[in-house]
Amino acid sequence: MPKVKLTKNELKKQKESLKRFTRYLPTLELKKQQLLVEVRNTQREVREIESEIKKLENDVDKWIDVFGEDVGIQDLFEIKEVNTTTDNIAGIDVPIFKDLNIETEEYDLMKYPLWVDFGLEAIKKIIKLKTKIDILHEQQDILESELRITIQRINLFDKIKIPESRDNIRKIRIFLGDQQTAAVVIGKISKSKLEKKRIAEINNAG
Repeated sequence: MPKVKLTKNELKKQKESLKRFTRYLPTLELKKQQLLVEVRNTQREVREIESEIKKLENDVDKWIDVFGEDVGIQDLFEIKEVNTTTDNIAGIDVPIFKDLNIETEEYDLMKYPLWVDFGLEAIKKIIKLKTKIDILHEQQDILESELRITIQRINLFDKIKIPESRDNIRKIRIFLGDQQTAAVVIGKISKSKLEKKRIAEINNAG
């Protein structure tokens, strides 16, 4: 840490810094709370979707014996593109899942067993939900990264910058106070010497 200058200009500078730090700190605290809420909301949404996927998979399990029959169901659909947008959360742009474009190939109903219709729809839903979870995890990573940075800034301001500025202000005030006191004492001594000299001159003249 560079040595602080013990001057009036530096005192003004340190006061301005302290004012800026103390004004900015509540904003950081608010941002921290917003980010914590959003991270928890994202975690909750992931759990809800995972529960939905589990339900779909349980429904599919009822057909598991039939699904054991290899009919090449993976050839009946094609994932085209993931549609996302962005949203601003606590000042941070994060990806938001909109939809997953899955095209179903035409197939001869007479050549495939009845369960294929159900299986195809279930698989498409599961793929969409898992894709949404991937986007939510990406969103969560961004929010958690920003949360870590915000907490670091809070600690920097609260534990380092603000105490440092207050300590510098205290040191400068003490120094300037000592200088002022010294100036008063020197002034009094000089005045006393001048008075003694004047009295001595008067006595010598007499």
